Amino acid sequence: MPLALLALTISAFAIGTTEFVIVGLVPTIADQLSISLPSAGLLVSIYALGVAIGAPVLTALTGKLPRKQLLLGLMVLFTLGNLLAWQAPSYATLVLARLMTGLAHGVFFSIGSTIATSLVPKEKAASAIAIMFGGLTVALVTGVPLGTFIGQHFGWRETFLAVSVLGVIALIASAILVPNNIPSRAPASLREQVKVLTHPRLLMIYAVTALGYGGVFTAFTFLAPMMQNLAGFTPSAVSWILLGYGVSVAIGNIWGGKLADKHGAVPALKFIFAVLMVLLLVFQFTASMQYAALATVLVMGIFAFGNVPGLQVYVVQKAEQYTPSAVDVASGLNIAAFNIGIALGSIIGGQTVEHYGLAQTPWIGAVIVLVALLLIGLSGRLDKTPRVVLG
Repeated sequence: MPLALLALTISAFAIGTTEFVIVGLVPTIADQLSISLPSAGLLVSIYALGVAIGAPVLTALTGKLPRKQLLLGLMVLFTLGNLLAWQAPSYATLVLARLMTGLAHGVFFSIGSTIATSLVPKEKAASAIAIMFGGLTVALVTGVPLGTFIGQHFGWRETFLAVSVLGVIALIASAILVPNNIPSRAPASLREQVKVLTHPRLLMIYAVTALGYGGVFTAFTFLAPMMQNLAGFTPSAVSWILLGYGVSVAIGNIWGGKLADKHGAVPALKFIFAVLMVLLLVFQFTASMQYAALATVLVMGIFAFGNVPGLQVYVVQKAEQYTPSAVDVASGLNIAAFNIGIALGSIIGGQTVEHYGLAQTPWIGAVIVLVALLLIGLSGRLDKTPRVVLG
């Protein structure tokens, strides 16, 4: 593994920690800032908004900057955003801090994917992306529980201070380990950027990303209350279950990258989505059976994030084919699609819980993943259709 990939993984770990840790801090922030729980929960949506804006828009605007300098600048912005959160005197300032870090997140993962693939041979591209995204999954396993512990015992501000330290470590690692001569594509023109936003084949992949990833979050958003209220686990046991889920996710992320490298992105994604759909349907029936529910959740974790490397490498491949001068923009839009999927999945899951109850979220998620499966199958068939060149 190139050492530069290690620097990207450390950065992804820091970014993943600040993205996910807020969920564990919502009650503490609401209490200490004297705001409502929904207002504190909005900090999750604000971050996702920053990612969704930052990924396509800022990636396009920073196309002329050297990759390493841009990477270092993003980690500086990320660190400053967390320092601002640490010192935030009001809720409004905290919202601004979350938006700043979300913007950095969006651009980081869009250019990080292309940097990662440039460091390895083409046949290792998906694995390289999986290693980088592995930082996110490790954050789920270790960074989030640790950050939540710090917030509960020392205050939520100290959590953001700790994440700022991670940002500084990532900045130093990137400065030392990432090469200066990373190949930089010529910046995309406005016309080419619009093409990325309107090309039907790329739009199809963004839809697959949003649906395939978002379908899982329909149930995953409410996994803790489901395991507690339906499966009958204690709150302390649920914490260990989430830790186990995080380990499954980490395994699945690496395995998914290897699967995409070996069999190609489309066959790997078809298999992962098909199994994920079945597992969600199984969870519909096992959610109220304690140990069966546990087994289903742990296996589901492997497939839930196993689609990430394949989706990201697939959009890069198709962008190189259809919009070769705007690959970074296309990659950034796919990062935005992941976050749109998270938001949509959470909203649909919330509406399902409100109107039909916790127990109905898995099958709704399965239906959403089924649509993603059908779309990736269609995309694979279109890949085999000869392209007619006129003139």
